[in-house]
Amino acid sequence: MMSMGDLLAQAGEKGPFKEVDLIRTSHFLILGTGLVGPAVANWYKILLRTFGDSGSAALKKMAADQLIFAPISMAVFMTALNTLQGKSLEEIKKEIDAKYKDLLIANYKLWPAVQLINFYMMPMHYQVLFAQSVALFWNAYVSWKLRLEIKD
Repeated sequence: MMSMGDLLAQAGEKGPFKEVDLIRTSHFLILGTGLVGPAVANWYKILLRTFGDSGSAALKKMAADQLIFAPISMAVFMTALNTLQGKSLEEIKKEIDAKYKDLLIANYKLWPAVQLINFYMMPMHYQVLFAQSVALFWNAYVSWKLRLEIKD
């Protein structure tokens, strides 16, 4: 889903069926399959073990997701992506300083509502699928946002 989100972002930037930056997309594929996907799946298991699967647990799961997982996973993802792109530690720090806050605020505008719906209404076996359906568009936004040049 992360690589599909990047392809959507590229289509929005360049127009559909234009030249695709396969290296950029491969970075999202690598991080989606090797980092983000496993982290999200394990996180959902931790939330289930910690809070259970009742409707009353939905708010607790969402709060934990947004107060613990979201800020940490955003920083880890940004660091990993910039590392794959060959950036130095100084460049990575500059990127995080410039974009982390805006991405986290955007996250908080979308994901609390999505996760409340997810944890309250979706059966457990559909929760990752539901979240990843929304994440397709979220990943397109993140890909686009991270491609913007940093203004000094």
